[in-house]
Amino acid sequence: MAKRKKRVKDTRYKNKPGTRSMRYRILLVFGFVILGCIGLTVQIIHLNKNKGDEYTKKMLAQQSHASDAIPFKRGDIVDVNGNKLATSEKVYNLFLDPAAIRRDKKYLEPTKAALEMVLGISGTEVDKILKENPTSRYYVMKDYKELERSVVSKMEKLQEKDENIRGIHFEEEYKREYPYSTVACNVIGFCTDTNTGTWGIENTYNDQLNGTNGRQYGYFDSELNLVKTIKAATDGYTVKSTIDVNVQGIMEQHIQKFMKKIGAKKIACLLMDPNTGGIVAMGSNAMYDLNNPRDLSVAYSKEEIAAMSEEEQLKALNELWRNFCISDSYEPGSTFKPITVAACLDEGKAGQNSSYVCDGGQQVADRYIKCVANRYGGHGALTLGQALMVSCNDVMMQISAKLGKEKFLDYMDAFGLGRKTGIDLPGEATGTVFNNDTMHSTQLATSSFGQSQTVTMVQLAAAFSAIVNGGNYYRPHVVKEVSSESGAVIQSEDDALESKVITEKTSRILRKYLLATVQDGTANPASVKGYKVAGKTGTAEKIPRGHGKYLVSFIGCVPANDPQLVVYVVVDEPNVEDQAHSTYATQFASSLMKDVLPMLEIYPSGKKSEITKARKLKLPSTLKKNLGTEAPDGGYSDGDYGVAGQSADNEEGDTGTNE
Repeated sequence: MAKRKKRVKDTRYKNKPGTRSMRYRILLVFGFVILGCIGLTVQIIHLNKNKGDEYTKKMLAQQSHASDAIPFKRGDIVDVNGNKLATSEKVYNLFLDPAAIRRDKKYLEPTKAALEMVLGISGTEVDKILKENPTSRYYVMKDYKELERSVVSKMEKLQEKDENIRGIHFEEEYKREYPYSTVACNVIGFCTDTNTGTWGIENTYNDQLNGTNGRQYGYFDSELNLVKTIKAATDGYTVKSTIDVNVQGIMEQHIQKFMKKIGAKKIACLLMDPNTGGIVAMGSNAMYDLNNPRDLSVAYSKEEIAAMSEEEQLKALNELWRNFCISDSYEPGSTFKPITVAACLDEGKAGQNSSYVCDGGQQVADRYIKCVANRYGGHGALTLGQALMVSCNDVMMQISAKLGKEKFLDYMDAFGLGRKTGIDLPGEATGTVFNNDTMHSTQLATSSFGQSQTVTMVQLAAAFSAIVNGGNYYRPHVVKEVSSESGAVIQSEDDALESKVITEKTSRILRKYLLATVQDGTANPASVKGYKVAGKTGTAEKIPRGHGKYLVSFIGCVPANDPQLVVYVVVDEPNVEDQAHSTYATQFASSLMKDVLPMLEIYPSGKKSEITKARKLKLPSTLKKNLGTEAPDGGYSDGDYGVAGQSADNEEGDTGTNE
C-alpha cells in the first residue's frame, strides 16, 4: 500500500512586511467608513430634529401640485330678441379629503360640526367615511352635487373663521338649464351631462356652443402655502336663433287649445320670414320638458310606461323628440297648386287672360281623374286665377300637361322639393318625388294638384316663400348668428339666398291670385280683419284610400302685397267624424295671426287698390254655390268629394279615377 504524501503548508508570504501593512490599511479604511456612517447618522438625526421642517418646506417647494381641470361654460342659445332659451348655470359638487381631516385630532370635531351645520351631514356619517377611507384624498359625496353658490359661501366663511376646518372642498361644474321648459323644445333640443347636444340647435351647433376646459396648476412655497397658477377656460359661443320666444309661446298655446277643443293625431305649425328664410316659430303638439327630456309622463300614463320594455320606451322618446315640421313627409294636397301655377306662368304655358273649361275631370292615359266639382259637372269656364280660387284639379292637369314633365321636374327641384333644404336642424327628411324615369302622364297629372308625391312642412314653406317674395329661394334656418363673449360675430346666417326661382312678375300675379283665394275662395276662413292675407288650402286623403283619414292644411302670407310672414298649418286626422275640411287649418291660422301679427309689428293696413284688384277675380254666385260642401264656419273647403266619401284632392287610383 502506497504511503500518503504529507501536505506542506505554504508560508512564503506569511511574515512578509508588505502583507501586514496592507491588512492594517484595510482595517483603517474600514474603521473610517464605520465612523463616517455613525457620524452621518448622528448628523441626519440632528438635522431632522432641529431643521426637519425647514428642509421639508424646501423639498415641497420644488414639487408640483396635482393639476385640476376648470370647466368651460357652454354657450347660451338665445331668441331673436336676446331672451335665453338655453343657458348654463355654475353649480358645485362636494368632496372630502379624509387624509387631511385625520392628520390631526384637532381638525376632526370642527370639520364635522361645519359639515352638519351647512349641509346637514351627521357626524356619524363623517366618522364612517373616515374609517372606511382613511388615506383617501378625494371622496365624492354623491348626494351633495349641484349645490348653489350660497351653500359654498357659507362654508367658506366658516373655514375663514376656524383654520381647523380641513378637508372640505367643492368642485365647479355647469348645469344646463332651459328657462322656458317646453317652449320650442323641438327646435332647441337638449344637452347631456357631457356637454353633448341631442336634437335641435344643441346638436347642430354643438361645436360652437362648447368651449375648452382650463387648467389649475400649483406648487408649495417655502411656507407650505399652495401657490396656484390658473389657465382660464374658454367658454362656448352664444348662438342667436331666429325664433321669437313670445310668438313661439303663443303658437304653442293655440296648439294646446286646439288639441283640447277638437284634437288630432298631429297638429303642427311653422312661421317663416319669407324674405330671409328665418324660422320665427316651429312646433307641434308633441312637446316635452327640456329640463327633463326623458320624462314620458307628458305623453303616456304611468300604466302605459310601466308596460313598456326598455326598447319601447326609447322608441317612444325618439317619437316625442322628433320634429314633425322637418322629419315627416306627406302628400300636401292643394297647397301644392301655387307651385304648378307659378311654373306654368313663368314658362308661358299659362296666362292671366287664358280661359279654361273644367268639365269634371281629365282622361289621362288609361285613367279618368276627377276634379273637385265632378258631381256638379265641373266648374265650367275659368280663368287661371279663378281655377286657383276654387282649387280646380282639372285646370291644374291641363296646364301641367302643356308644361311637360321635364320642366315640371326642373321647377320641383328649383323649389327645393325632393331634397333636403339644408335647414340647420338634425333629422331632416327629403320627401318622395318622381324623376324623369318614373314620372309619366298620369303621375304628372296627379302631381300637379299635390297628390302622389310627398313633401315636408319646411320644404313647402320655403317653396311658398319663394312664390310670394318675388321669386327668391332662401334656405330655411333657425339660427341668425353665432357670436363670441365679446360680441364679435363668428358666423352669420343672414345671407341664405340660394337662387332665383321665378320672376318678380310671376310672383306678383300669384300674390294677387292667393289674396283672392282668401277673400272669396276656398281659404276664406283664414281671413284676418284689417289684414290682406293671401293663401291656399289643402285637403289630402291619406293612404290607404277609402278609410276617411285626411290631412288638412293651410299655407299663406301676410300682408299680401309685401309678405312679411308665411304661416303654414297642418292638421293630421282631426278628431272628428268628417275630417275632409281644411277649415280646421284655416280657422287655426286666422286665430293665430290675430294674436302674433301685432307682436311682430305687422299692423293692419288696407290699400283699396290692392283689394279692388283682388276682387276682380270674384266668382259668379252660381259658381261659388257649387264650390262644394260648406265648412262649419261658413267658409268653403276645397275638400269636396269626387265621389261619395272621397276627397277632391285625391290622386288617381281607387278614389280619384273612374274605374
